[in-house]
Amino acid sequence: MFFPPAAGVSNIVSDINARGARLAARNWRIDGQVQGVGFRPFVYRLAQRYGITGWVRNSSAQVEVYGEGTAQVLDGFERALLNEAPAIAQPRVVTGETVALQRLREFRILPSIEALYGQIHVPPDYFCCDDCLAELADPHNRRHRYPFINCTQCGPRYTLITRLPYDRAHTTMAGFAMCPACRAEYDNPLERRFHAEPIACPACGPQLSFRSAGEAVLAGNEKALAAALHRLNQGLIVAVKGVGGYHLLCDATSATAVSRLRARKLRPHKPLAVMYPAQHELAWLRRDVLLSPTEEALLRDPLRPIVLVQKRATAALAENIAPRLQEVGVMLAYTPLHHLLLQDFGRPLVATSANISGEPVLTEAREVEARLGQVADAFLHHDRSIRRPADDSLVRVIAGVPRMLRLGRGSAPLECELPVALRQPVLALGAHMKSTVALGWGRRAVISPHIGDLESPRSLAVFEQMAAELCALYQVSPQRIVCDAHPGYASSKWAARQGLPTLRVLHHHAHASALAGEFPEATRWLIFTWDGAGYGADGGLWGGEAWLGRPGSWCRVATLRPFHLPGGECAAREPWRSAAALYWETGQDWPYATADSELLHQAWQRRINTPATSAVGRLFDAAASLLGVAQENSFEGQGPMWLEAASVATDAHVTLPLTVRDDGVLESDWAPLLALLTDTQLSVAQRGGMFHASLAYAALHQARRMREQHGEFSVGLSGGVFQNRLLAEQLIALFEADGFTVCLARHAPYNDGGISYGQLVEAAYL
Repeated sequence: MFFPPAAGVSNIVSDINARGARLAARNWRIDGQVQGVGFRPFVYRLAQRYGITGWVRNSSAQVEVYGEGTAQVLDGFERALLNEAPAIAQPRVVTGETVALQRLREFRILPSIEALYGQIHVPPDYFCCDDCLAELADPHNRRHRYPFINCTQCGPRYTLITRLPYDRAHTTMAGFAMCPACRAEYDNPLERRFHAEPIACPACGPQLSFRSAGEAVLAGNEKALAAALHRLNQGLIVAVKGVGGYHLLCDATSATAVSRLRARKLRPHKPLAVMYPAQHELAWLRRDVLLSPTEEALLRDPLRPIVLVQKRATAALAENIAPRLQEVGVMLAYTPLHHLLLQDFGRPLVATSANISGEPVLTEAREVEARLGQVADAFLHHDRSIRRPADDSLVRVIAGVPRMLRLGRGSAPLECELPVALRQPVLALGAHMKSTVALGWGRRAVISPHIGDLESPRSLAVFEQMAAELCALYQVSPQRIVCDAHPGYASSKWAARQGLPTLRVLHHHAHASALAGEFPEATRWLIFTWDGAGYGADGGLWGGEAWLGRPGSWCRVATLRPFHLPGGECAAREPWRSAAALYWETGQDWPYATADSELLHQAWQRRINTPATSAVGRLFDAAASLLGVAQENSFEGQGPMWLEAASVATDAHVTLPLTVRDDGVLESDWAPLLALLTDTQLSVAQRGGMFHASLAYAALHQARRMREQHGEFSVGLSGGVFQNRLLAEQLIALFEADGFTVCLARHAPYNDGGISYGQLVEAAYL
């Protein structure tokens, strides 16, 4: 299909020819984020403005532009292609060559050339743009208060695409026939809804419905919205269907409403995300939190993540939003439906994932009602299907830089580059907790959104769906699988059933390689992989290691003194077990012994279910217990998170003895920390700060010894422990002051959510 020439171009070209100006022709190839973002109509309108003839088309993973005009006009046009591109586009000129002049008399949008193997890009979901928000608020606009307004600059993409190429027929909007008005916009290249595949309006698009127990279903956008708002104003809980799944919403200023949600969801302590309106210069948000310029820019970023920010003492938020933490996770409304809800409600809303703990977010009306019927008081549904779940992205600013903690809606699928090319396509299955899957071919890598913990049938079903659909969307057939070395992981067992060659990678090798893959300019590394636990080469639970080398060739050169965990995995839920183990490991009696703990001690002495661990995460658990901060964890990382919040930054520390083991590995001994943590002459905040500082200096001493023995290298930090801002920032400062170059990941998560990418990097070198 050809589209009409830009109006007035022929006359402009005639005028140029009449004046005798010398015409030139150029051909540009532009890549980056340029498909599914309205880039072709943008080029069309730009060509009209500059009086350029030629054409634009999608070509594989790029946009190709041919233009004719004077050299001066073409120069200005090229600058505008980059400087004036749509907000969600990220164009990059690959080539801009002078070519033979064809003397065309118009500018056209040509049909796309089908993408070649491996050159497909899948657009993520986008927030509601300012133009659509203006229409949403305009009583004279036909989309006034329409909850599914969108254009080429905004709206869902990844979560509604059924297959590629990205056309309406290949989305979950296929069943909604466009009305004449929407069709006219869709077909007009001068409209900002030109080929906006989710285009809709009240006459032809999706609709809301409201359901509450014992009441008839309310159909229609305004009726359903009003009913949902009524329940929220009553302090009740409403499950609301969004772009990538359902949220559980309630009044974020009501401690009673938040307590009700916590009791029903069996989530007594885990912090809850809060959603604010994006209008009015963030007035509501500024009332409740302190924002750095970087954090504000993150909140306004097109991916609209949850951002961890400092809560004001005077915040109107309920105290039980994030118990015993100084930070709260906040995000701006990103769909038109959320904008309408917040505008009409007049207060911030808790917006937490509608799921069973650890599972992917729920996406289907029947399932959410069946599984969360005892949690939500009511349900606000809509009839636009969600093809695949995508939870909200989560970001924390550490050392002044945004760090991705969870990939999700807006940030995934995350496309990355591998430092070296894979010899064959590879599917990486990630970790058991915070699971993601990744697909790699050539030097390209694509990471899925956060899936969850692979401990339930639904998590496993979504894991299999993500693996299959990544391959289908990108039209890549993996010839090899890479998975975690732990033989008991669900993903490892799944890999064994696939009938493909399988590479098993140690958990902490993947952590190290994920970081090295993001910083390919470094050729020699010392990377600290500190986390809660990962399967080690000796069958133990590692998590306090340092690795020298590069991907595919890691050498374990440093660790922390191991200790045996009483009860194995139970220790992650009960920090006091780690504290008791430190005493028993040093030959001391546990001062808080009970009859139950004495029986546990006997089992510990006999090495019954007491795996050895070097995990720093378990040391944090022990410290939280000994300081009285947390004796039980109701969510992963609770004790360490509460310990960080209770601690003050300090340079005061105790030195951890550093020795060389028989196998040549350096080992730092945590034993002096026991006296520090039980020194009641110091406050909890002081002891907590010194605990952080002592571990930071222990890492520095290990790095110094390695430098003395092996020369220069870059230092890396990878693993969930470094989500702790107090520790990470002190480490970065110490290393840099000592002359080291230090790196912490920015794009892929450096907790277990980035393991799948690290597995791909390892596979590329092996």
